Amino acid sequence: MPNEKTLQAKQEVVAALKAKLDSAVTCVVVDYKGISVEDDTKLRKQLREAGVDYFVAKNTMLRFAAKEAGYEDLTPYFEGTTAVAISDSDPVSAAKILNDYAEDANANFSLKAGMVEGKIYDQAGIQAIAKLPSKEQLLAQLCSVLNGNIRGLAVALNAIAEKSGEAAPEIA
Repeated sequence: MPNEKTLQAKQEVVAALKAKLDSAVTCVVVDYKGISVEDDTKLRKQLREAGVDYFVAKNTMLRFAAKEAGYEDLTPYFEGTTAVAISDSDPVSAAKILNDYAEDANANFSLKAGMVEGKIYDQAGIQAIAKLPSKEQLLAQLCSVLNGNIRGLAVALNAIAEKSGEAAPEIA
């Protein structure tokens, strides 16, 4: 049985992990086996720039924290070499970066599972989420669609004005 000081330290780690899970929009669990230090440093930098917190923790601590946070369905995935990426703002970035890395760089590095906005996904689900366009891409597509409709309306109004013999109003 661990002494009181060790038990207190472990409880603090679990509480900190639970707090991260509570504030998370996305949590991606990965198997980081076979990754070199150089590649890990590059991956961590890329995740940090995207606002994603990436860390390695003991599986037991992760299991306790996940249960306390209400994500018990994640606990079976905390086996072997486990790292966790948590984002509290963007639901897609962590999955996208980690999936791209797993596909491009390392055959041993793989996604295990994850949570997006409170829903648990298996490996296939997280990979599907990783393939979704980012928020910026979706907003650009929306603007393009809206701009196209407005432009079509302007062209139609101009054609009607020209057909009726009126001078087309100039747009500033």
